[in-house]
Amino acid sequence: MSSTPAIIITEVDLQRLERLLDSLDEYGPAAEALEQELSRAQVVQRSEMPAGVVTMNSRVHCRDEGSGKDYHLTLVYPQQAGKDGTVSVLAPVGTALLGLSVGQHIDWPTPAGKVIRLALLAVEYQPEAAGDPER
Repeated sequence: MSSTPAIIITEVDLQRLERLLDSLDEYGPAAEALEQELSRAQVVQRSEMPAGVVTMNSRVHCRDEGSGKDYHLTLVYPQQAGKDGTVSVLAPVGTALLGLSVGQHIDWPTPAGKVIRLALLAVEYQPEAAGDPER
């Protein structure tokens, strides 16, 4: 990614994602990218997480600035990915979304090698804001 906006994550998400990284059989580029994001993140308690920030299990609304196409995605752990509208935190776009705030932009490298610029328009659901204990 060419741009790296400031990110915020919860202490709980950090711990769970570090356990995920520790459990991987193969530690490839996806794991390295996630580890790099985690190392630069501002870490806060769940109760301190602002409402417009992407956390694990958040549902977001993004727009491709080039085409105007809208995406509604839910950021999940790899074992939960595969359902329509879910994106794994180990996928490039998932790693890039983690910790973003509404109004920030990311560059999303597609499998075809094209890079699209996504704007985070809304966090439609965030477990912290909803008081979801099952996150």
